[in-house]
Amino acid sequence: MSQHDTVTPSPPHRSPRRIHRSEDVAEHRRSADSTAATPAQVQQPPAYAASGEQPAIWSRNFRYYFTARSAGLLSWAMLPVAVAAGLLTGGYGLDTAGYAMAFLVGPFAGLVLFGGVLADRFTARRMMIAADLANLVAHVLLALLFFYGIAHLWQLYALLVVAGTANAMFQPGASSTVPLVARDVQGANGVLRTSEALTGLGGPALAGALVGFGATGWVMLLSALAYATSALCLVAVRLGRVPAPPAGESLWRNLVVGWQEFRARSWLWGVIVIWMFFAVLSWGPQLSVAAGVIVPEHGASAFGLLNAALGAGTVAGGLLAIRYKPARPLAAGAVAMLAYPLYPLGIVLGWPVWLLAAAQIAVGAGIGVWGVMWATSVQTQVPGEVLNRVHAYEVAGSVGMYPIGSALAGPAVAAFGTDQVLLVGVVVALLTAAALLAARPIRTLRRVPSGA
Repeated sequence: MSQHDTVTPSPPHRSPRRIHRSEDVAEHRRSADSTAATPAQVQQPPAYAASGEQPAIWSRNFRYYFTARSAGLLSWAMLPVAVAAGLLTGGYGLDTAGYAMAFLVGPFAGLVLFGGVLADRFTARRMMIAADLANLVAHVLLALLFFYGIAHLWQLYALLVVAGTANAMFQPGASSTVPLVARDVQGANGVLRTSEALTGLGGPALAGALVGFGATGWVMLLSALAYATSALCLVAVRLGRVPAPPAGESLWRNLVVGWQEFRARSWLWGVIVIWMFFAVLSWGPQLSVAAGVIVPEHGASAFGLLNAALGAGTVAGGLLAIRYKPARPLAAGAVAMLAYPLYPLGIVLGWPVWLLAAAQIAVGAGIGVWGVMWATSVQTQVPGEVLNRVHAYEVAGSVGMYPIGSALAGPAVAAFGTDQVLLVGVVVALLTAAALLAARPIRTLRRVPSGA
């Protein structure tokens, strides 16, 4: 890959934009039409993708990026378990653990939009390195708190705010970097989805085991080491030129342009609107409601097994998506999501644990396939100079609704009953897949050739 690839000029109606020459661009110029793009409308992969010198996925840059991303995902997966379990074993109550999670998740949900703007202004790579360094410092200080005792809870809360803010600054760039480091964007997303599932399984288990031995501080030091590894790997990534917003534009103007680009693609905002309802009515409430049924009837170990089965299915879905490249990725992902209602329906019908585990594997596989198809579509259909901001709007609109659904689970069960809440989730999940398939811009969106 050339160290300084040629960047496609901006369309005439856009202001001249800056180029960050220290970074790489593997940018596809894509149509901003709200309807599905045809193969003729979508630009072919960039110049470096046409070279046979670089592997389709496991290039030097991708190996470093994969290591960095996996290390960060492991740390992020360990943190909530370590903090909650560490507080509870330290004699603090559930309310303190709940406040701690709010201070961790709140900044992420509230600041991810600004993370997208800053990533476009200063390059995603720089923002991710800065976020890793901030997390490194925060986790070292968290380790000291747990080693020597928490004198004041505000100290813990402040450090969790730093960690949540750092992740909000990291996340937009994590998505936009994938097209820059791999020719086969979908295959790379499949690999990353598999890593995410594995770290999501192993991270909480490792953190729980260490906290059980009274070593919460060591979990924080391990996380700090992982963030240091991530930062070093991102420094080692060698990229060329990356497009940036026009010089002199304000932060507010950058946000507005990001919103305009987001709104201009009906397939994009259509998925997010559908997903918002899904997150509040089905995805968000499911974990706590399922726990309220499974744990009393079958025990905590069975509940852990079922969540492990979900992770295993996600791994399988990610591996499948590395090779399976349908012409209409969002339509294929929507079909895969038809597996989602199996688990809540099985709980209502009283299925045995082994059958629920099989359902969770199917659910995880569907989620894995959908996640890869969705991430790849966003990364290859949205122009590089606005991708971070568009991704930030996507995250804020979809993931941001999950806490609302989770918070409503308890009151909904008290008002309507467990089975009714789960059945609503089943119906909404089916309607979600149906809506994704019924919406023409979503159903007909075509895959951008990867050049793999």
